[in-house]
Amino acid sequence: MLKEFKEFAMRGNVIDMAVGIIMGGAFGQIVTKIVEIITNLISAAISGVEFSQLSFKIGKAKVAYGGVLQAIINFLIIALFMFLMVKAINKMFGKKEEEVEVTTKSCPYCLSEISIKATRCPNCTSELEGYSNPIENN
Repeated sequence: MLKEFKEFAMRGNVIDMAVGIIMGGAFGQIVTKIVEIITNLISAAISGVEFSQLSFKIGKAKVAYGGVLQAIINFLIIALFMFLMVKAINKMFGKKEEEVEVTTKSCPYCLSEISIKATRCPNCTSELEGYSNPIENN
């Protein structure tokens, strides 16, 4: 059992996951501080309103909606920051979105998916208009 546990713990994917979690935690602290700075700038720009303190009363009940508003703002800032970071990393390492080669088209008669080079639909046997057969042209 000890041998099996050692094999499990020393697999590459477990160690990679552990490193990812630790790096994510450290990166999360950086993102949190950036969010705090941006939130403070937004608060200062709109006359020092602190979002987390916003509320209203309905009768004697106090509805504190500021925390939800703060969480939404935090989410949007984090999502934007992460988007920009991933975009920058992909650009830095030359990762581009792969262009997908179109190899199929839809038959205009039966709407089935057929080869892009087809001049006749194999499903409904309709001759496709506007498509010439390269074999017949030679």
